[in-house]
Amino acid sequence: MACLNTLKQEIRTLESIFPKHHERFQILSASVDELSCRFIAKNGKRYEIHANITETYPAVPPVWFADSEETSITNAVQVLSNTEGLDNHVIVQVSILLRELCRLHAVPEPPDLDRLKIPHPQVRTTSSDSFSNGSDHMEDEGLDSDAEADMIDSDAEAGDSDADEDLAMEMEDGRNKADEMCVEHLATLERLRQNQRQDYLKGSVSGSVQATDRLMKELRDIYRSDSFKNKMYQIELVNDSIYEWNVRLMAVDPDSPLSHDLALLKEKEGKDAILLNMLFKDTYPFEPPFVRVVHPIISGGYVLVGGAICMELLTKQGWSSAYTVEAVIMQISATLVKGKARIQFGATKVCSQGQYSLARAQQSFKSLVQIHEKNGWFTPPKEDG
Repeated sequence: MACLNTLKQEIRTLESIFPKHHERFQILSASVDELSCRFIAKNGKRYEIHANITETYPAVPPVWFADSEETSITNAVQVLSNTEGLDNHVIVQVSILLRELCRLHAVPEPPDLDRLKIPHPQVRTTSSDSFSNGSDHMEDEGLDSDAEADMIDSDAEAGDSDADEDLAMEMEDGRNKADEMCVEHLATLERLRQNQRQDYLKGSVSGSVQATDRLMKELRDIYRSDSFKNKMYQIELVNDSIYEWNVRLMAVDPDSPLSHDLALLKEKEGKDAILLNMLFKDTYPFEPPFVRVVHPIISGGYVLVGGAICMELLTKQGWSSAYTVEAVIMQISATLVKGKARIQFGATKVCSQGQYSLARAQQSFKSLVQIHEKNGWFTPPKEDG
């Protein structure tokens, strides 16, 4: 990641200006990968907002999302997806976000906002005179003395550009070891990044920067997760697209009839998983993915005609941008078991006639949503249809 030392300094500055006890805005946790903060409205209501800092930072801004779906919050977050240049820096992003939140909630801006500025680039030199000039500049910007010292120390450690590159390589190696991803998954992530870069150069970018970065992070987190490593499910990207995933659900509650059916499916057909298809829009994570069962034919389990799944979580009304793909997969697994899903072993002919198809799934899901919008959802609302 470029500008690593500057990013670290920006994070330290944010934490010093907006600690966890600040009356209006608090930095709850921060690292070079993620930032979590809290905005406190005039009525005392608290809103938690998060940012994912991707490998493309600061060429593209962090990916922001909020736990709340209130318009005043989502509108403020949406502004951050349209920045460019220096405005992509996390310290400027926080400044933009906080000003917008204060405006939308009709509360005064904290005076500390004026202190949110990017560390001066002239600090990055070995000249003692330049360090002095950079320090004076930082005093003008209002950074406290501890922050100044941290900035000078971190930048001085960097030295020249070769040292910066070495540091970046060491950090990347360390990350890869910590992630414990297999070579195949690392290669997939790199291939996706290369494809995105080529599409950008050709001017044929599909989707949105925000959705792409969020999905890349989700895929990386899945490759690291214990559930994935323990083969509870597998992921395959359709045509190497980050916007369409095939998910093989390989393990459900071992005491459930569905688990016994999966064992029988392997014995009869040589297949040991329930195949799900997930389609993501360029509005993700503000809208849910469309999820359907592809194979095998299932009765019960809140699976509808065409393979759509009856879950409020998968609708705009029940969705939250804070949900992760893995959480959705685990919830579907639990919902299938809760709904007493069973595999229909005599349904191969029916399946070939198109009972399970994208068009039929979308049609039945649309009808389902209309019914529930009129009559409400049953308990528990995030699971049952």
